[in-house]
Amino acid sequence: MLRTDLQFSMFPIEGSKPVRWRIADGLMPYPEAVETMEREVAAIAEGGDELVWLVEHPPLYTAGTSADAKDLVQPDRFPVFATGRGGEYTYHGPGQRVAYVMLDLKRRRQDVRAFVAALEEVVIRTLESMNVRGERREDRVGVWVRRPEKPLLPDGSMSEDKIAALGIRLRKWVTFHGLSLNVEPDLDHFTGIVPCGISAYGVTSLVDLGLPVMMTDVDIRLREAFESVFGETVHDR
Repeated sequence: MLRTDLQFSMFPIEGSKPVRWRIADGLMPYPEAVETMEREVAAIAEGGDELVWLVEHPPLYTAGTSADAKDLVQPDRFPVFATGRGGEYTYHGPGQRVAYVMLDLKRRRQDVRAFVAALEEVVIRTLESMNVRGERREDRVGVWVRRPEKPLLPDGSMSEDKIAALGIRLRKWVTFHGLSLNVEPDLDHFTGIVPCGISAYGVTSLVDLGLPVMMTDVDIRLREAFESVFGETVHDR
């Protein structure tokens, strides 16, 4: 078990049931994923058990509530879906692990900023278990890795690439949407958008960083990291 830091802990109140941990088979159509999330979130708001749902999608772009049309560089490349989560344009596709996190913050901490920081911490601990240093940035949501082998940025700072994106929504203090971690996606697919509206930095993946990991291995490490921040999980089919 990975370490637990109180700073990022989002453990539930005493007596809560473990979070259901579900992994989808194959490529999940985005509309079907949204429909499932809506149904699960409604049930959780009525007292149902919380859920983390891991999926992979076919290639697609999603537009968050802050998306700027000019950031959709190639609008005809892949299907584009408007979504109610926060943030701008993101890419989803094969080789990227998407974790839809549906938790009732009334059973934890009713603090959205703390929840976002906790999700970032889950990614950082997952990467740490594979000897990759992920970092958060105060002015940029998501998780970043430094790339000293790349040319310096125009301001003289070290190049950085984004390895994980976050976008969330809350309804009655129940969270949905969540995070995406690049394991082995086709990085060229990101060129059809300005990811999250940030053009000064690149995008990377675990395989791009030289780690030939399997999705199943990443899932195990992701679950361990999640439990160290949010508490116990139980397998859910």
